[in-house]
Amino acid sequence: MTNAARLTVGVISAGRVGSVLGAALARAGHHVIAVTAVSDASRARAERLLPQAELAPAERVADLAELLILAVPDDTLPGLVKGLAETGHIAPGRIVAHVSGSQGIGVLEPVTRQGALALALHPAMTFTGRAEDVERLSGISFGVTAPEPARVIAEALVVEMGGEPEFIAEEHRALYHAGLTHGANHLVTLVNEACDVLRAAGVLMPQRMIAPLLSAALDNTLRLGDSALTGPVSRGDVGTVAAHLEALVADAPDSVAAYVALARRTADRAIDSHRLSPEAAEPLLGVLADRPQEKSS
Repeated sequence: MTNAARLTVGVISAGRVGSVLGAALARAGHHVIAVTAVSDASRARAERLLPQAELAPAERVADLAELLILAVPDDTLPGLVKGLAETGHIAPGRIVAHVSGSQGIGVLEPVTRQGALALALHPAMTFTGRAEDVERLSGISFGVTAPEPARVIAEALVVEMGGEPEFIAEEHRALYHAGLTHGANHLVTLVNEACDVLRAAGVLMPQRMIAPLLSAALDNTLRLGDSALTGPVSRGDVGTVAAHLEALVADAPDSVAAYVALARRTADRAIDSHRLSPEAAEPLLGVLADRPQEKSS
């Protein structure tokens, strides 16, 4: 897509993702002419990141745009697509792209029947809806699903926004999104759980204590894979794991189930990567299976 091929862009809606992608497309030279913004927060976001865009209903945004970005929640997307198709607001040749991670282009079938080009463009990044998010697009991966004739268009749009396209098969969209969710969302839960346990142990600033350790572990894991694994589970230290469980049951009972589930999975990976022998793992797995019961209240 060359500089001569500038598109008029409409965004439904000015949420955290839609507003940032719209701003990135505007920075690349496209013309973001209309956006939907219902809440006070989304209107403020649109005014901040897309000041040149008209605030308009979804139907008008669709009518005005050559490239229509659908940035609504996953559960809202099918109904929106169906409504736009049934009311005749999608002209043949229109490019319609959604940003859902779990959905492919099948959800856009009502508009493809009317001659639209369908794209799924999911940025693998977390967003706050602030201006700095536009800079965060630089070098990130986008999970892209597109029919063969439109793959070059999808690739060009992603590159113009600063990203790197990673093509995902339609049938693998849910699996792709599960991987991202398992990593990013569950990491937030894991880190907060760890900080809660450290507070229960009397640590006044758990974030400060754990940050260097987590940073090193993440860096090692991304570079070395399972070879980065350390700790009592990977060593088969049954006594240490048993002591952990006793302490968690006594002082952080809500964390017991998560600790056990992750310790079991860690043991599996340690065995598979030959860091822990099946013989050494057996008593460890026994302790995890027969964990102490929570104290009755």
